[in-house]
Amino acid sequence: MSSVLGVLVTVFWGVLVLSLLVFAHEGGHYLAARACRVRATEFFLGLPCRLKLSRKSAKVGTEFGVTPLLLGGYTRICGMEGTEDPLLAPALDLVMRRGRVRAQEVADELGVDLDRAYELLVTLSDWAAIRPFYDPALGEGPSQSTYPASFETVRRDAALLTEYDRGHDFATEGTTEAGLPRETALSPEAFLDHERSRTYLGVGFLRRCAMLLAGPLVNVLLAFVIVTCALMVRGVDYVSNVNVLGSVTEGSLAERSGLEAGDVLTSVDGSEVSTWTEIVEALKGPLSEGRDFEITYERDGAAHEVVIDLPDGEPTELLGVNATVATYHPTLPEATSVTFDYVGQVAGAVAQLLQPQHTMEVLDQSSSVVGIAVMTSEAASSGAYDLAVIVAAISMSLGFMNLLPIPPFDGGKILIELVQLVIRRPLPQRAVVAVSYVGMAFILFVFVVVLRNDVVRFVFG
Repeated sequence: MSSVLGVLVTVFWGVLVLSLLVFAHEGGHYLAARACRVRATEFFLGLPCRLKLSRKSAKVGTEFGVTPLLLGGYTRICGMEGTEDPLLAPALDLVMRRGRVRAQEVADELGVDLDRAYELLVTLSDWAAIRPFYDPALGEGPSQSTYPASFETVRRDAALLTEYDRGHDFATEGTTEAGLPRETALSPEAFLDHERSRTYLGVGFLRRCAMLLAGPLVNVLLAFVIVTCALMVRGVDYVSNVNVLGSVTEGSLAERSGLEAGDVLTSVDGSEVSTWTEIVEALKGPLSEGRDFEITYERDGAAHEVVIDLPDGEPTELLGVNATVATYHPTLPEATSVTFDYVGQVAGAVAQLLQPQHTMEVLDQSSSVVGIAVMTSEAASSGAYDLAVIVAAISMSLGFMNLLPIPPFDGGKILIELVQLVIRRPLPQRAVVAVSYVGMAFILFVFVVVLRNDVVRFVFG
C-alpha cells in the first residue's frame, strides 16, 4: 500500500509541476499574441479534450479553462494552422453575404470538391473570421470529432471587429449577430486582408518571432526570478573559518572522546589553533601517523583537555569533527549575478545537444518525465527551497530546449521564419513537413534515451 501511495505522490508532483510550467509557457505565447493584436480563441490548463471546465471572456473573447488531461497546457492563436489558398477571399465573401452556408454550397459555388471547400472554411474558422454552426436538427454538437455541415458569420460591431479583437464595441449601432449576413463595404480581397491582419500569418516577421519567443522566455524568466529569490531568502551556506565545532559525527573518534558541537578548540597536538584551517592542518600529522594526541578546548567558559586514542595506533583519515556552517544572504545584485551564471550554464548544456561529440554526454545527465517526477517529489518532501530549485531547473531547461532550432520547437519555427525572410517567400508546405519529421525523429530519440536512463537509474537502481 505504501509503495502505491509513493507512486501516486510522485506522479502528482511530476504532473503538477510540468503542467504549471507548460501552462506558463503557453501563457507567454498568449500574452504576446494579445499584445500583437492577434486573435487567440482558447487558453487552457491541460491538453485538448472534449471534457472541459471553461468560461468565455466577454472582454477578449478567449475561452479560458481547464481539461482533465493535466499534462501541460495550450493556447490557440489564430492563423498558425491552415494554408493559404486563392479561394479564401471568395469563400469568406460567400459566408458574409449569406450569413450561414453549407460546405457543399461553397464547393458548388466555387467549383471545387467538398474536401477543398472544408479546407477553406476550416482555415477561415481558425482565423476566427467565421465559425462552425452545429445544427441540433442534424444531431450535430460542439463535442463531435468532425466539423459540421455548415459554417456561419461571427458577431461583429460597426467597425467589423469581432469579440477577439481589441477595441470591439457591440453596443454601437451597426453590430450584427452571428449567423446573419453582413455587408463589409470592402472587396472580397480587401476584407480577407482585414481578417488576415489579425492572425499570426498576417503580422510582420518581428511580431511573429515575438509570439514564438514569448513562451520560452517566460520559462527562463520564471526560473530566473525563482532562483534569485531563493538565494536571497534561503541564503548560501559556507564553512566559517573559526575554531568552533559545528557538529560531531555520530560514532566517530571525536564523539567517543567526549567532544561536542559548540566546543571551541584552542590547541591540537600541542599547536595553538584559532581557525578551522589551522585545525585541519594540525590534525593531519597525528591522524596520518596513527599516534595518540591531545586536544584542549573550551566549553561553557571552562577549559578541558582530552587525549584522542587512535585504535591500535593505526592511521585514520577522519576524526569526526565538522566545521561551523554559516549562512550568507546575498543582496539582489549578488543573487542576480549568480543566477546569470546559472542561466549561462544551462544554456550551454542545452546547446551541446546539437554538438555530436557532446550529445550523448548531455543525454546521460538528463532526465525524462519519469526522472522529473521522482526528483520533484523528493524535493517537495525536503522543503520549499529544494522544491523551488528543482522547479526553476525544469523551467529553465524547458525554456532553452524550446529555443533549439528544431521544428516543432519554437526555435525551429523561428528558423523557418528566418529562412522565409531570406528567400522572401513562404517555404513549400512539403518542405516544412519534411523538416518537422526530422525534428520529431530527433525529439523521439532524445526521449527514448533519457527515458531509458531514468528507468535504469530509478527502477533498477
